[in-house]
Amino acid sequence: MNTPTRALALAVLIATAATGCAAGQNQPGTAASGASSTEQAPEVVKPGFTTKGGNINVLMSSDFQTLDPGNSNYVQTANVGQLYYRNLTMAKETAGQPPTIVPDLATDTGQVSKDGLTWTFTLQKGVKFEDGRPITSADVKYGIERTFAQDVYTQAPQELNAALDAGGYKGPYKDPSADLKAVETPDERTIVFHLKKPFAEFPALASRSNTSPVPKDKDTKLDYTNHPVSSGPYMVDSYSRGKSLKLVRNRNWDPSTDPNRSALPDTFSFSLSTSQATISQQLLANSDPNALTLDSNGALQTSDSAKLADAQVKDRVASGLLGCNDVLSLNTEKISDPDVRKAIALALDRQSILVQYGGRRFGELTQTPLNAKMRGYVAQDLEIDPTGKPKLEEAKKLLEGKNYPKTLTYGYANNRDAYKNTGTVIQQNLKALGIDVQLVPIPAPNYYSVLASDQLPDIARSGWCGGADPASVRTSADPILGPNNDGTSYGFSNTSRYFDPQISKAMFGLRNTAGTSEELGKKWSEEFGKALKTYPIIPLVRSHTNSVVGSNIRNAQVGYFFGGIDLSIVGVEH
Repeated sequence: MNTPTRALALAVLIATAATGCAAGQNQPGTAASGASSTEQAPEVVKPGFTTKGGNINVLMSSDFQTLDPGNSNYVQTANVGQLYYRNLTMAKETAGQPPTIVPDLATDTGQVSKDGLTWTFTLQKGVKFEDGRPITSADVKYGIERTFAQDVYTQAPQELNAALDAGGYKGPYKDPSADLKAVETPDERTIVFHLKKPFAEFPALASRSNTSPVPKDKDTKLDYTNHPVSSGPYMVDSYSRGKSLKLVRNRNWDPSTDPNRSALPDTFSFSLSTSQATISQQLLANSDPNALTLDSNGALQTSDSAKLADAQVKDRVASGLLGCNDVLSLNTEKISDPDVRKAIALALDRQSILVQYGGRRFGELTQTPLNAKMRGYVAQDLEIDPTGKPKLEEAKKLLEGKNYPKTLTYGYANNRDAYKNTGTVIQQNLKALGIDVQLVPIPAPNYYSVLASDQLPDIARSGWCGGADPASVRTSADPILGPNNDGTSYGFSNTSRYFDPQISKAMFGLRNTAGTSEELGKKWSEEFGKALKTYPIIPLVRSHTNSVVGSNIRNAQVGYFFGGIDLSIVGVEH
């Protein structure tokens, strides 16, 4: 999943969360980054709180890209989304660990047929929309059908769709008479999925927002983002795009059907246009005891690092190692020569980039978006220095005799100084190769839409939080560098637009290959490693997030997948 940081994400990118690394463990080749186990140990602020009531103020530097579950591939959206929509299954967070897939609207995590090609889910009794009407299997199916309309929803998650035996289905709008035969609803509580090939991790795919129910008569296409119909504990009371959002209790949510969400506050009030510098200062000073933020790294600025140890602050810091990784995507259509891409990678001073992120307290250098705790992981072998030092002479040698672009653009989301400052480092590093880098700020809410458009910059930072199953290689490898749904070009979250006739074909074939998660993870890891060695992306930082909350906030844990405070369990003293 992308993170804007993408939660597919993707994902962000983000994500969207990536690993099973225990707190304190460095990834292979990153020992020199040196974060101690104490620095990386998860910290939960005042856990065990159970009192209902009160209001939480969520300070954010920009709006959500969308509130529509059918057009969402971002961890921030998924984080707030768990307050107003539910899926068949849910990725339940524990600080510092990959999430666990648990039943949500469904009674269990699905029943699979002997041949592995059919998964069946049963809806719980008594689940309702905010208007009191029962949620049926047809509502879930319609929510899935919408996400096939990629001409309307450019950011719709596609992992589940790619697994279904859906033929050429294009969504419910162009041809309303067309039927998504891969999803059957034999009665009001039963949903049957037909797959192309067995997919051991299908319960994780069912946790994606595709399976959020949408009542067909309330579907307003792109305007649905203004008031998605709630199936969760809260519903939209008011929403002013780019300014504010208020969520109030959904009186038709039955807590007996939902042990995953404590739903403690009465309301959540979002401020959607506060600068990150202001957010960080307000939180550090505790000027609003009821406040928290979902911004990346708790909106903290590089200069704030030392303040986290202050006696007035340290007990209000939720932290933990995340599954989220930041990478630089190189536009392979513009920078088409793998040697040129490798030269760019070798020339970068990644140590300096880590400093822009706030140093070791905020992350560690990584050699790959995958990691050793993923099932079937195979070590990735890149030639960039694991300690982040540039290899400038090797880079220059690679460019000898090459005809390569002398001017490149670097695009960055304009809500965080670290992203701009990373561009300044890149600018300085590539100048030594005779490449002039122009910095292009992009409004944060539109960042990944721009990356998916013709306005894609030549170099772009993006984040990825592991997709539907953070311990699965596939749910990171396939979205980041895999092909599209018919295997003929780059895939949806593939922001480098990487496509190789052999490697991408092999990845496409793996989607239809049977085997255990371990067996397939090894194969995915091998193909991803081959692609990685042509440098369509340059691994940067695996995140360790610190997020300061107000003194009245309780149960504040940083979600491994969300990269921010987990809104499903947070409470407030009042």
